[in-house]
Amino acid sequence: MSTYYLGIDSGTQSSKAIVLEFETGRIVAHAKREYDLIPGLPAGHLEQHPQDWIDAINGCITDCLDQLGAERSKVAGIGVSGQQHGLVVLDGENQVVRPAKLWCDTSTQEQCAQIAHEFGGQPGCISLAGNAMLPGYTLPKILWLKQNEPQNFDKVKTILLPHDYINFWLSGVKRMEYGDASGTALLDVRTREWSKELADFIDPRLIDMLPPVGSSNEVHGTLRPDLAKQWGLSESVIISAGGGDNMMGAIGTGNVKPGVITASFGTSGTLYGVADSPVVDGQGEVAAFCDSTDQWLPLVCTMNVTVVTEQIREMFGWTIPQLEAAVASAPVGADGVIFLPYLNGERTPNLPNGTGVLHGLRTTNMSPANLARAAVEGATLGLAYGLKRFRELGLSPSEIRLTGGGSQSAVWRQIAANVFNAEVVTLATAEGAALGSAIQAAFALLKQQGKVSKYQELTDRLVTLDESTRCKPEPEAVAFYDAQLEKFTGLTRRLHEVEYL
Repeated sequence: MSTYYLGIDSGTQSSKAIVLEFETGRIVAHAKREYDLIPGLPAGHLEQHPQDWIDAINGCITDCLDQLGAERSKVAGIGVSGQQHGLVVLDGENQVVRPAKLWCDTSTQEQCAQIAHEFGGQPGCISLAGNAMLPGYTLPKILWLKQNEPQNFDKVKTILLPHDYINFWLSGVKRMEYGDASGTALLDVRTREWSKELADFIDPRLIDMLPPVGSSNEVHGTLRPDLAKQWGLSESVIISAGGGDNMMGAIGTGNVKPGVITASFGTSGTLYGVADSPVVDGQGEVAAFCDSTDQWLPLVCTMNVTVVTEQIREMFGWTIPQLEAAVASAPVGADGVIFLPYLNGERTPNLPNGTGVLHGLRTTNMSPANLARAAVEGATLGLAYGLKRFRELGLSPSEIRLTGGGSQSAVWRQIAANVFNAEVVTLATAEGAALGSAIQAAFALLKQQGKVSKYQELTDRLVTLDESTRCKPEPEAVAFYDAQLEKFTGLTRRLHEVEYL
């Protein structure tokens, strides 16, 4: 007899849903609905209406259940992955006060500076809660709201993150779990408790606006009866704690034990692993998050991965296969061309006003193929800078699991294996966060029933690697890229010191 779990991934551009058949590990239904940012806002202000997420998720779940047909009665649980750091504020009637400010909203730089100044700079913030105070995080958004929209702030009774709001809609329960909560910059990642000093600086009422925070492994609640009736599901369907997209992506890629690293090659890039104790970076370059399995999730984010290769592809009017062929035709090191890929500024290293730099051009090496190769190598070396910080903090990967559009390129995978000096492999499904959400729902229910105790009991069976994509590092290329990373970081550092980056 089959049991099904719904996994939801609510992102910045769309929401997706999948149905996981627990016994076989097959994804038996999927759906997607897109939406937009609110247009016409000032530069740096990026917002969405939470109702857009709800409408999209409602549609996705309906589509998936229609694909299941009569089998929908066997759905046992729902898990939610959401975009991290977003600010959702509710009034006393649980109505949304204003649109959500998103992770990519950069309008809070002044508030970050105020908070950091109060606590002795970024080292003081790291000492208090484990993380530097960055514009993407939720806490400076709350201060921005208080300072810029005091009438709205006065209405606020509850503060939620995007996935918490979706969980509230599904279950009627307000609660946060450790993983996503750690991305607020208000949770002390060492103790998993709110930092009262930070909260009181923003407003004495802030602590009371936050819902209870607790284990990511516990059941969040059960499906609201009206939604159960609408969808034709049992009222006993559980809602798991859910988590942020990176935390759910970790579960969906089987990254639930130390030694495995996940690298996402999307428009931007992320690199994250799992640790059994907090990993706090005194330099503030590695985000010290909790994960959504009650462990910790050190994470590095870069802003420039496939955005760089897409610029090159469009410049030369290539198709994706033509870009791949060009990269493959160029030699390791692109004949001396180095591309510092900071087209969108950069987060790691912290270069908010950074720009792209082509270095080493000569009449003999200025070819489209070398520029393409240098773009791929530069984007990968940018992530390797973060991986080097991981290793300095004691995280040594035995395997790196690749996700995102760039991971579909065979030549890029080999470059990654050589740059990272680790075996790399992709997953059998691209829906890592949605799969992680479904697995978390299964784990929460089975744990409640006393049938499982460790995530690995599920991920070893339900997360499938595509072994045909595995690449192993080549010693000669590894040695070259090790030296190239030193050159890459040295060039970045020197240009930044003279304020050219």
